[in-house]
Amino acid sequence: MYSLLLVDSDKETCGAYAAALREERFSCTVCDSAVEVAALELTGAYDLLIMEMNLPDMNGFDFLASMRSQSQIPIVALSSRSDNVDKIVALEMGADDYLLKPIVERELIARVRSILRRSRTNYVGSVVRSRTYMFDGVEFDTSARLVRRNGASLGLTHVEYVILEMLIDAAGQTVPRELISLKALGKELAPYDRSIDVHISKLRKKLGDVRDRTERIVTVRGVGYFYSMPLEEKTDE
Repeated sequence: MYSLLLVDSDKETCGAYAAALREERFSCTVCDSAVEVAALELTGAYDLLIMEMNLPDMNGFDFLASMRSQSQIPIVALSSRSDNVDKIVALEMGADDYLLKPIVERELIARVRSILRRSRTNYVGSVVRSRTYMFDGVEFDTSARLVRRNGASLGLTHVEYVILEMLIDAAGQTVPRELISLKALGKELAPYDRSIDVHISKLRKKLGDVRDRTERIVTVRGVGYFYSMPLEEKTDE
């Protein structure tokens, strides 16, 4: 069963969403403020966050940034504001989807399922082998779904995290662009589609330069990408 965290100060609407999600066999924890969320143990506890952008005790963008700095959990942002700028900013800050309220429960459920299919999040309660990779100052922690450089979170979006995880799991082998598109974006790669290249470019900038200027993510023209840096794996049983 997937475990969801729903944060919305509108108790009536929030209750309706939670009831619909539970009917579809999702476990759903409900909070009505950022303070309530702060009291929870978030690491590994939830598979997806649904958050209202208009919270009573914290600016929605600040809350989104705070959540993204702590975890790579998939995030669905809800808002009654139809301003395209708000939507673009939320997506750029790491939200995986942005939905306008009111939203029909069936659509919310469909969106949640779509994101969970794309994500590499494990079912709550399953036994997962935690992996932590270290490579030239960068720490990749699969249990917390976090990537840090010199101890500071890089704030990767969900798509960027999935791409990096695919490259690291391939251990120096080339990962085809078509496979990256299917797993990270949930769609087939269309002709002249440069979306993967854009995500790779942003990922390279966040990972930063290597001391000897070795390229971390290498492009294999017409094929895909591979991660070139040697990895040191540390495991927690």
